[in-house]
Amino acid sequence: MRRFEHVAGHRARSMWGRLQRIQGRYVMCAIGMLMATSANVDASTLEAINHTHWAINRFRVDGRSGLDIIGPYQGGGGGCCYAAPLRWKPGMMVRVDWETGVAYSYDNPGLADEAKYDAWLDNINAQKRQHSKTVPIPDYTGQKVCGLTVHFLPCDELAVTTSCYAFGSPQYPIKMPLHLPEPQSCPQ
Repeated sequence: MRRFEHVAGHRARSMWGRLQRIQGRYVMCAIGMLMATSANVDASTLEAINHTHWAINRFRVDGRSGLDIIGPYQGGGGGCCYAAPLRWKPGMMVRVDWETGVAYSYDNPGLADEAKYDAWLDNINAQKRQHSKTVPIPDYTGQKVCGLTVHFLPCDELAVTTSCYAFGSPQYPIKMPLHLPEPQSCPQ
């Protein structure tokens, strides 16, 4: 029984810590945006669109958190901040680090049987994968920059944009459906 009390206490402490970190990130984002106005950069949020059946448990762009867990075929994010230089230059890149995992687990046995719960949790954790990729930033010359949106694609591929238009609008530069088919196998 002590294990379950520990788990519940840990979750409460973890949630409180997460809230404090989120508040701190918003303060840092505001400071970053203020600094960016005097440093020849445009700073705004990190957003993401998930085109896969996996959950994006977390993601970072150049070390900055995207904050949100993003379910399959959904959008999210809101982390701070992506600071784009006022002028695009060839060769500009961003590094994206992310973790994928099981999106939904309807087979959670609950906490009544500790052994079953531990086995279930081990299975969930075994399906998590860490990824990292460096991708080019498309040319945004002559366009307003509104942060960075990362598109998570099947086979652990990525696409990014600095567009101010919403995903799905005719002006949005990435023209792919939200529900992309998962291939039988991915190129190595």
